[in-house]
Amino acid sequence: MIQTDVVLTGDCIEVLRSLPDRSVDLVFADPPYNLQLGGELLRPDNSKVDAVDDDWDRFASFEEYDRFCRDWLRECRRVLKDDGAIWVIGSYHNVFRLGVAVQDLGFWVLNDVVWRKSNPMPNFKGTRFTNAHETLIWATKSRNQKRYTFNYDALKVFNDDTQMRSDWTLPLCTGDERLKDDNGVKAHPTQKPEALLHRVLLASTKPGDVVLDPFFGTGTTGAAARRLGRRWIGIERDETYAKLARERIEKVQPVSPEDLEVVGSKRAEPRVPFGTIIEAGLLRPGDRLFCPKGEREARVRADGSLVHGEMSGSIHKVGAMVQQAPACNGWTYWHFRSDRGLAPIDVLRAKIRAGMN
Repeated sequence: MIQTDVVLTGDCIEVLRSLPDRSVDLVFADPPYNLQLGGELLRPDNSKVDAVDDDWDRFASFEEYDRFCRDWLRECRRVLKDDGAIWVIGSYHNVFRLGVAVQDLGFWVLNDVVWRKSNPMPNFKGTRFTNAHETLIWATKSRNQKRYTFNYDALKVFNDDTQMRSDWTLPLCTGDERLKDDNGVKAHPTQKPEALLHRVLLASTKPGDVVLDPFFGTGTTGAAARRLGRRWIGIERDETYAKLARERIEKVQPVSPEDLEVVGSKRAEPRVPFGTIIEAGLLRPGDRLFCPKGEREARVRADGSLVHGEMSGSIHKVGAMVQQAPACNGWTYWHFRSDRGLAPIDVLRAKIRAGMN
């Protein structure tokens, strides 16, 4: 049994190698950017910008950085369950190299998501565009993987009943959420906002899933996971960051289990063949079904097929043929007469499903 809700300190690759195969549901990785800064970055008033110049972000060459990334990505793929997925975030400095490594190691990219920062740091020298976004890569473990978690309907509700897009506008981590040391200085230069991790976990995990973050920093992934009822594992080589992360996560109040339920996907509901509607007596052989406007009709047969003139077949096949369309969702196309007028036969399927539950 894998130990969860812990910060494991040490080199990320060595610690990853100690984890068992197929033991985590999701990986969220925010690796070093490899910024390779050549000197201090100053504001127009000559004050110093607190940029990323830590030793953990320094690599001797692109080749060394590539080897490092492939090593930890390879281990992440090993510890992922066969229905697991990975999120990797980066800036223009490193995300393209990460994308190549992800694909070369056998992951299958589902989306790239642009995190558009509503409050980005300006470009003080005025020599380039303001760097106002980072890119997340969302990928499954393999190309042939059929199952992975995506709470599509929950994200649609979250987004006011509009399909969630792949560009997310969220602010940088600021204010009370930004951890600071005893001198009031940012504890970590690249602390991510918890809102970003909330959306990632809401989209691609279920309560109780194990989320691994191999570059844990000050624990944003763990904080979001604890709040949302997910188990988590953090790997962090810096003891100071690890200590801050533990203290931060300990203060998080988890959401009650009943409030973690999300809108379910219709794909996850039990399959109900149209013939079941007839078996249950909700429709009878010989009954008529109609298109939404009532202009076309078809007759129900005992085996669950429909007849329209010379055409016969399933609710989907006949629906497509009468419209001369390549496909049709018969559940929403065909309607029956009710006391309130025409209603889609999907209403009858919902009654059957309610009885199953």
